[in-house]
Amino acid sequence: MGPIITCSITAPYTPGTRDCPEGAEAQVKTVFGHVGEMLEAAGGDFSNVAKMTFYAPDPSAIFAALNSVWVEHFPDPASRPSRHTMKVAEDWGDMLLCADFLAYVEE
Repeated sequence: MGPIITCSITAPYTPGTRDCPEGAEAQVKTVFGHVGEMLEAAGGDFSNVAKMTFYAPDPSAIFAALNSVWVEHFPDPASRPSRHTMKVAEDWGDMLLCADFLAYVEE
């Protein structure tokens, strides 16, 4: 809506399937890949992200992978968006995380 870009839950599904790649790093990279594609379609990139929220049944299982990929996409600690990681009660089977984001892309 206007310059605000948001999404609901972005799952780590391999494109075109309901299958998750194996392991935390692969799933985190897949989620970031999906977010990147949405940002690009809206005319933006990761520099436009204001906030990301990650949801995981076991946040400790994704922590190292998330931090690694986070720094790849947001290398400057002075200009990183806000980030929250929320523990969810459900067990999602093979899915270790999902995310949502808020971005601002000027028209």
